[in-house]
Amino acid sequence: MEPMKPMEPMKPMEPMKPMEPMKGMKPWWPKDLGEPATSGAQNGMKYAFFPDKRRLLIDRDGQVSTYDSGDHRIGGVAQADGTAKTLTFTSQDGDVDLGALKKLG
Repeated sequence: MEPMKPMEPMKPMEPMKPMEPMKGMKPWWPKDLGEPATSGAQNGMKYAFFPDKRRLLIDRDGQVSTYDSGDHRIGGVAQADGTAKTLTFTSQDGDVDLGALKKLG
């Protein structure tokens, strides 16, 4: 049997590299709309609301649809059903179903 070699001293741990800050999501809406008052994502769908332009944009799997939000002031998603792909938003008047808004494109 060979004699056991002495254990080598452990190398000091290298300092961790600082994490790079996460890059913010690039805007997926047209620049001419400006900054949305509210935006978010749920169940694979993204939305952005532009009260000054009265526009609500929905991005479903890369397909962006534009809706006329009328007098509604969208505050966020109330409910998003991933199966039926229906969206309900909250506004100053209560919940607003996406189907109730006029689709522009």
